[in-house]
Amino acid sequence: MSHHPHPHQANQPSHSKRRIVLLLVVPMLAGLASLVVYLLGGRYVETDNAYIKAQKVPVSAQVSGAVKEVMVEENQAVIAGQILFRVEQAPFRIAVAKAEAKLHQVRHDLAALKISYREKQAEISLARSNYDYALKDQQRQSDLASRNFISASRLDDVKHDTDVNAQKIVMLQEDVKRIAETLGGNPDTPAEMQSAYLAALAELEQARLDLSNTEVRASMDGKVSKPPKVGQFIATGSTSMVLVADDVWIEANFTEADLTYVHPGQTVKISIDTFPDSKLHGVVESMSPATGAEFSLIPAQNATGNWVKIAQRVPVRIRFDVAALPDLRAGLSSWVEIDTGHRRRLLGITL
Repeated sequence: MSHHPHPHQANQPSHSKRRIVLLLVVPMLAGLASLVVYLLGGRYVETDNAYIKAQKVPVSAQVSGAVKEVMVEENQAVIAGQILFRVEQAPFRIAVAKAEAKLHQVRHDLAALKISYREKQAEISLARSNYDYALKDQQRQSDLASRNFISASRLDDVKHDTDVNAQKIVMLQEDVKRIAETLGGNPDTPAEMQSAYLAALAELEQARLDLSNTEVRASMDGKVSKPPKVGQFIATGSTSMVLVADDVWIEANFTEADLTYVHPGQTVKISIDTFPDSKLHGVVESMSPATGAEFSLIPAQNATGNWVKIAQRVPVRIRFDVAALPDLRAGLSSWVEIDTGHRRRLLGITL
């Protein structure tokens, strides 16, 4: 008669193996996993508090006027130097014509002053000649009067003529000085170097500049937003539309405790919520010199009795290291992970 092993005796080896796995292998694997997590724990820092950023430039006209023509549409891509819209040019063309006319008039006025200067010099020469003649005549008449050949009244008339000619010389000399001062102190200076001419030329250049500024151009490549309407009045310096640059970057807001080993040049993995299948890469470009709270309009005042510590966030600028990017837009949410390269050590073990 054969004997069969009891079922309980047959299951004893399997129970022993299972007990060994549960008591030894599983704790060892858990400890090994914990060790790996710890050693790698300080290397990567990540956050989903990250957003696409782009330079946004307010577009404004440097002259006031009504919008005459709009060359772009909402959300249209433009290149640097492209005309966005025009302000009514008629008043500025008139201003240029008036400034040109004034410049010509100043040139003629300066030429007339130079002619007047030469005329005054000739009149001074003639006045001096008349004075010399009157002075000699006065001497002759004085001799005759001393011998009673002429009357005293006649001698007074001659003296009066001499005084008049002397005063005329003084007046003409003052006129010459005034004209010379008007001509910049040197009548021989060319008209193009005279202050009056330079002032009129500056007015003409300003009028031409204002005319050229009626054409508002894009300062960089990008897309336009909210262009003005035809007929809309635009004041000088007021924002007429916004130009969003094509060059984008990521601003990631990490907590202060995550930034211990973060520095520019480290590689970054990037995921954009709008394009989850696009795995992008970037590089840490720079870190803000202050936390976000420091740039708020009303900074936090912590000198109070009920102060509660709040982890501060520091903006980190991340640039993409690839040229071919999806159609990214400012404000899109993203997730980033920075490889700090830092490795923890435990009992001489490093990963």
